[in-house]
Amino acid sequence: MTTEMQEIAITEEKPLLTGQAEAKDVELAARILLDQGQEHSIETPHGVLHVTLHGTRTTRRPAILTFHDVGLESKSCFSPLFKFEEMQEIVKNFTLIHVDAPGQEEGAAAYPAGYQYPTMDTVAEMIPSVLQFFNFRTVIGVGVGVGAYILSKFALANPDSVEGLVLVNIDTNARGWIDWAAQKLVSVTSSLTEQIMSHLFSQEELSANTELVQFHRERISKASNMVNIELFWKTYNSRRDLNIDRNSTFKCPVMLVVGDQAPYEEAAVECNSKMDPTTTSFLKMADAGGLPQLTQPAKLTEAFKYFIQGMGYMASSCMTRLSRSRTTSLSSSYSMDGSRSRSRTLSQGSQGGQMPPSPSQTMEVSC
Repeated sequence: MTTEMQEIAITEEKPLLTGQAEAKDVELAARILLDQGQEHSIETPHGVLHVTLHGTRTTRRPAILTFHDVGLESKSCFSPLFKFEEMQEIVKNFTLIHVDAPGQEEGAAAYPAGYQYPTMDTVAEMIPSVLQFFNFRTVIGVGVGVGAYILSKFALANPDSVEGLVLVNIDTNARGWIDWAAQKLVSVTSSLTEQIMSHLFSQEELSANTELVQFHRERISKASNMVNIELFWKTYNSRRDLNIDRNSTFKCPVMLVVGDQAPYEEAAVECNSKMDPTTTSFLKMADAGGLPQLTQPAKLTEAFKYFIQGMGYMASSCMTRLSRSRTTSLSSSYSMDGSRSRSRTLSQGSQGGQMPPSPSQTMEVSC
């Protein structure tokens, strides 16, 4: 027996053949490339966009296209969510396209004085060039804050290019005179960093001064492209109303997401009231602040899986986390012809689980 064990040990220590070693090196390089992403500078009719692609670039399914919030870029806004362990089931099945707004990518050079930053409408008009560059016909959009507004503009103008939308902290309204005056006052009394922090985080989070708050405050205050961030912020504050109502809304399934303590909680609730109840899901996350994709990636991942399943993708996906640990109870009113009340609440308890409704059934979710 000892001799056999020694023989096995000797066999395992044999070096790989040259061809095998090269194949493993290629495989390792491919994995590293997929993890870090492939960066591209894409020319559009309105300027250059920095875009990072993850995945195999297969066009058999729509790509997942993300757009970040102000004060963030694609990496700081989405990496914790898309690198989350249970999100990998989605990541391996879809190509990810992370779009950075003009001049907002990490390490971007500062724009010169007097630079005219593109409007929100113009930035949205740059996105079709990204799809054309990668030969994708359709996408599932995931936007946060300013990014949610931009993807909304894109979807309204290009309904055939968008199969679904996940909008976190969406505000579809233009700033009114009162908001404009308040913003002018804040701009005098608060630094740009603090203005953006109040946009990104709830007052509770800012008061608690969590590690996440401290990290982003320091990161934004030391950003080398602060001029660009300010231009992006001012452009967003000059946005126009999206004019969404039941008769003029998105042509695809939509999932609205907001934390119950988020700065834009009221705006998201108002947006939900304007949406088509047959294609909209509303996820209000309990004990969540301004950036649920960073603070509660498990819940958002679970909801995103259900959303994608409702669109007909990943039908065999297992809900491996929340389904095992929470009971799904549905409170709603239906008639036999399928009509339903506007308020549909899904609350999660502590044992077992069942699948919530697909995006074709409007729901308000507290989890």
